[in-house]
Amino acid sequence: MIKPTPNPPEDDATSPYESANSRKFHEAAERALDHYLKPSTPTDPPRDPGTMYLIDPNTGSEEVLANVCETLASAKAIAHEFAGLLPTPERTALLGIAQLIMLSELGVNRVLDNFEVAAYSTP
Repeated sequence: MIKPTPNPPEDDATSPYESANSRKFHEAAERALDHYLKPSTPTDPPRDPGTMYLIDPNTGSEEVLANVCETLASAKAIAHEFAGLLPTPERTALLGIAQLIMLSELGVNRVLDNFEVAAYSTP
């Protein structure tokens, strides 16, 4: 039986590094692939959180939530007081912010209510 194509050569004489330009091209292609396909390593050292506003890890969740609730209540009171000093367009915007603060306060209060029920319920 006769094959329609000849046999391939015994040794492969082609190389991607036939000339200096092809070697540079191959290295550039490798760098491009590495840039897009390899995950980058962070160059900056990991950030050490400051301790100025750090919450003590030993503080209980209920205590933290109670503090957040008081902070939101204070922010709401400040917004309402300041809104009275502003003209109408700015007053409306500040009262909207006060309402967002109030909704956040209600959410925290709800979590506190559920937390107290779970903490003091008997099995």
